[in-house]
Amino acid sequence: MADKKITKDTVIGDVLKQNPEAVKVIQKYFGTGCFTCPGMNMESISFGAMMHNIDPEVIVKEINELSQ
Repeated sequence: MADKKITKDTVIGDVLKQNPEAVKVIQKYFGTGCFTCPGMNMESISFGAMMHNIDPEVIVKEINELSQ
């Protein structure tokens, strides 16, 4: 499953299911609040990035580099 590319439109909860290592990246950019937020199962990386004023491509790149 790790070879499936994450995009900015991937739901945060799905990212964590596909790649548990991504927890470090999500925490780094979004903080720990994401893990208790019910929105993580509906909201995409791009939505989270917008809420935190971060370029979603930076996060996507970092997550995809984990699985290499």
